[in-house]
Amino acid sequence: MNNFEFYNPTRIVFGEGKIAELDRLIPADSKVLILFGGQSARKNGTLDEVEQALGQRQFGLFGGIEPNPRYETLMKAVEKVSAEDYDYLLAVGGGSVIDGTKFVAAAAKYDGDAWDILTSMGGKVDAALPFGTVLTLPATGSEMNKGSVVTRESMQAKLPFMSELVFPQFSVLDPVKTYTLPIRQVGNGAVDAFVHVVEQYLTYPANAPVQDRFAEGLLQTLVELGPQALETPEDYNVRASLMWTATLALNGLIGVGVPQDWSTHMLGHELTAQHGLDHAQTLAVVLPAMLNEKFEQKQAKLAQFAERVWHIDQGSEAEKAQQAIEKTRDFFERMNVKTRMSDYDLEETAIEPLIESLTQHGMTQLGEHGDVTPDVCRRVLQAAL
Repeated sequence: MNNFEFYNPTRIVFGEGKIAELDRLIPADSKVLILFGGQSARKNGTLDEVEQALGQRQFGLFGGIEPNPRYETLMKAVEKVSAEDYDYLLAVGGGSVIDGTKFVAAAAKYDGDAWDILTSMGGKVDAALPFGTVLTLPATGSEMNKGSVVTRESMQAKLPFMSELVFPQFSVLDPVKTYTLPIRQVGNGAVDAFVHVVEQYLTYPANAPVQDRFAEGLLQTLVELGPQALETPEDYNVRASLMWTATLALNGLIGVGVPQDWSTHMLGHELTAQHGLDHAQTLAVVLPAMLNEKFEQKQAKLAQFAERVWHIDQGSEAEKAQQAIEKTRDFFERMNVKTRMSDYDLEETAIEPLIESLTQHGMTQLGEHGDVTPDVCRRVLQAAL
């Protein structure tokens, strides 16, 4: 196991009816800007609950944050914060709204060009507004981590940043708020969480049995409960476990002291930026092909994955590893998330612009060994057609 430092200051307030706790969690003298996505938060009553819980506090609203939050939209929120002197932010939504709020929190305190926050991957963040979240879509883990991904539509660029200054102060997780999610979002959420775990787990053996067992438990839970969430959308226990699993998948715990990959995510970002695919759709397309491309390097861990997650105990190490990749693809399909570029009407002509963009963004040495080059990514995309 590698040396590590683990820090996570986010308070989790979990359970039905916990939105009422906002009155306790947000300072009484705060002027709060509520950020959200579409109108579903109003239609399902979540925004009304939030506003009621804020009591006598002054608050404003900023809606319209996209499923892949756009820099152009978020800068309008930054302008609103400055013009109306808000000192506390509250994200109400899924990972995209929370990612966007993190950017707004940092950009509102940044003196230079806010795009620097993303091109420096957070290196230039030295202050941020305090904020909390009310999670309505379990998927990204953004409610309990320091990461964010923002898309700049005018540049067809989707870039991440990280900073300890953008950990949420708290996150309210009420599983009931997930009951009315469309099937597509539930499937996407399970796939997203699954790949988050895989990026931290499917590398090479690192003598980290605790992290491995944590990761395998999360993966088993997703495999078991993901389909149930589609079939019985108002099963509280299923939705509660799915929500907590997605949070644990990317709150930093399972990734300490072990090598991490993330090449699937970086290549997937380019698919979203250029073709508008859902984040989870890009992961489902790229991951099986990436695992096949890096099969020899990952074979030992893939075989472990096969045995412990998929309960495959017959065959050679290589045979078990290959079966695990196919089981993974099948799981994505069961969650109604397609796994081929052709499923999204993308042909071979789409590949070269994706590779050019990946190179322009400096993503030329990806993976746990730094050997996932643009040429490797080209082969991955060709295999994913």
